[in-house]
Amino acid sequence: MNYLKNIGLIVCFVFAFQCSLAQVGINTIDPKSTLDINGNLSLKTIGIPTAFTGGPSGSATPINDGVYISLTPLAGSPEFLVPNAATVPGRIYIFRNISTTVTAQIYAVGPSMFFAKDSATTTGGVLNLPATGTLKTVIVISDGQNWTYFF
Repeated sequence: MNYLKNIGLIVCFVFAFQCSLAQVGINTIDPKSTLDINGNLSLKTIGIPTAFTGGPSGSATPINDGVYISLTPLAGSPEFLVPNAATVPGRIYIFRNISTTVTAQIYAVGPSMFFAKDSATTTGGVLNLPATGTLKTVIVISDGQNWTYFF
């Protein structure tokens, strides 16, 4: 009986190990990545139709969920906060300031900094998304240490 129990444990271990190394393919029989999608991808959206509302100076509204996020900064509460890039490597956010009157301000937690797409110099502690004109939308990507952004 012990022999069968040990065989069962070994089979379970081998199966679990193989699953942990598995690659998942959606609409493909030969995935080349951990997740390989041959087709369209739909991602969770946050803030539509109700957008995230900004926090007051020093008490920014934390952002930690979703991909496409509508921001509604309010006069006196224009701040939003992305997590420390080290805690969310590879995470991507797309932010859109939907206000027509207040500039949204995005800050990063901890030692994380913002870098323009091809720059080796930090842009400072805040990304500003104006209420009017261009640059109302920004994409930020965590490299595991800092945030790279694209307008």
